[in-house]
Amino acid sequence: MNTPALNELMKRVDSKYTLIIVTAKRARQIIAANPIGAQTGAIKPVSLALKDITAGKVAWHRKQD
Repeated sequence: MNTPALNELMKRVDSKYTLIIVTAKRARQIIAANPIGAQTGAIKPVSLALKDITAGKVAWHRKQD
């Protein structure tokens, strides 16, 4: 499997919903930093985002209402 295991990812976030949101935002940042690589398929933004989350490179916090 190319992406990290779900149980490893869930150690970094509080819910699957949070995991999806954090992954999508990080993937958009990766695409913005290297749009040519994303278009050609040289990089896989979602896979890289999941690896960053597992490695603890991505921080998130929940906003208070």
